[in-house]
Amino acid sequence: YFQIVKCFRDEDLRADRQPEFTQIDCEMSFVTQEDILNTFEGLIRHLFKMVKGIDLVSFPRMTYADAMKYYGSDKPDTRFEMKFTDIKELTTGKGFQVFDGAETVVGICAKGCAEYTRKQVDELTEFVKRPQIGAKGLVYVKCDQDGSFKSSVDKFYGQDDLKKWADKMGAQKGDLLLILSGEDVKTRKALNELRLEMGTRLGLRDKDKYSVLWVVDFPLLEFGEEDQRWFAMHHPFTSPKPEDIPYLENDPGKVRANAYDMVINGVEVGGGSIRIHDRTLQAKMFEILGFTDDEARKQFGFLMDAFEYGAPPHGGIAFGFDRLCSLFGGVD
Repeated sequence: YFQIVKCFRDEDLRADRQPEFTQIDCEMSFVTQEDILNTFEGLIRHLFKMVKGIDLVSFPRMTYADAMKYYGSDKPDTRFEMKFTDIKELTTGKGFQVFDGAETVVGICAKGCAEYTRKQVDELTEFVKRPQIGAKGLVYVKCDQDGSFKSSVDKFYGQDDLKKWADKMGAQKGDLLLILSGEDVKTRKALNELRLEMGTRLGLRDKDKYSVLWVVDFPLLEFGEEDQRWFAMHHPFTSPKPEDIPYLENDPGKVRANAYDMVINGVEVGGGSIRIHDRTLQAKMFEILGFTDDEARKQFGFLMDAFEYGAPPHGGIAFGFDRLCSLFGGVD
């Protein structure tokens, strides 16, 4: 079935996350992930053709791991390049403690920005130090037109060192390297914000250009440091990849989910998963999430009982109607 339905979202508010929203929701039986992705590529193709007169050609797929590695976001804006480059191994051992003591040293190459003034670079530094982004500072390297390099860390790194960084990051004369360091996940998230800011400043986030992709292979679970327990990344009924089920016992963080998001221009417009349809596997999932047998029965007994009768493999997806409308209308 499918339905266009009003939903209440019991989650933290964001600029594009209002409490009540409209959803194009679909649930299907006897399907695989592949069936759902193919069907809903068709829906989005149709909408873009009818609403905007645009023929969408390809729907590339990116794993969650690659999205985080190269963009620091599970909803990357792929209208422009500026992928992340890891340079940790090129930076250690030169006495610069900020890099030596960091888990990750990662940067982006902003094309043609070596002319940035000190004031502009300071603005970017203040941008990444904002509390909601949380970086401690920003290292820059200007690749000058004469082939030399000027950086904020010249005291520690010579021209040869900086050239190695530039080569690895694919920089040309006239480019600007922007580098962050620290704990891996936080640093990548901060660099994602800086990448988007640079994309905006350089006019690379054109509202009339549409870049669509599927993000797949999300982790099934994430560990909450505060509570010291596992949480479902999607929801407790999402099925694991069959080949990853053995990891549930000893290495739950390694298990990938049969979950998928459609991302357009850095906005998650829809997402869903293939569900668990087996009682034993669902019971295991509740156990990992910290439910006692009694709690699981009290909250989800109806589901566990239904599985006794044999439920088909099933899955679904839901699109944000409001988000699609804003994308088509070219507004935030």
